[in-house]
Amino acid sequence: MQSPTEPITINQVDHTTALKVTIIVGSTRPGRKADTVARWVHVLAAGRDDATFEVVDIADYALPHLDEPMPPRGGQYSRPHTRTWAEKVGSFDAYVFVTPEYNGSISGALKNAIDFLYAEWNDKAAGFVGYGINGGIRAVEHLRLVLSDLKVVDVHSTVELTFADDFQEFTRFTPSDLQEKNVTTMLDELVARGTALMRPGRSR
Repeated sequence: MQSPTEPITINQVDHTTALKVTIIVGSTRPGRKADTVARWVHVLAAGRDDATFEVVDIADYALPHLDEPMPPRGGQYSRPHTRTWAEKVGSFDAYVFVTPEYNGSISGALKNAIDFLYAEWNDKAAGFVGYGINGGIRAVEHLRLVLSDLKVVDVHSTVELTFADDFQEFTRFTPSDLQEKNVTTMLDELVARGTALMRPGRSR
């Protein structure tokens, strides 16, 4: 198994036409595991030749609590941080959300980041990597509901990382070979669904 810290071998991909996928780090909490998990997914994804992949960390955008005066469905973004976030999210064709489970749901930071935008999410595909005591399954199910209202098409296969099986002493990330296969299955579905949803001339 390749470590998240090892150099990534990248296959030749036509960046002008390939599906663009972002792996979103869905937590900003100090001591989080989402960034490590996202880098692991990126290592596994980078060897593919059917899409390009980039990790996007919501912490890097320092979004405040939603402060747009107008609902995002109108697309009237007035804050510079919103426009920067919208440009980044809108540049991708599909998403992999890496989410912990906090009290049976996703983090407030991820929900807030999603709520800032509307059209940028529409008609895109999404896959999920959850982690927690029970694999983050309730967080993923809540995330599916949130994204469905944004016209995001989710894929069935989900990666469920548990603290008992995929982390040593609840801290060091040590995913099993089976989880690598689960990531591949999820990405296969995501790329197929995302490619089918791509519209000619879509602005990135």
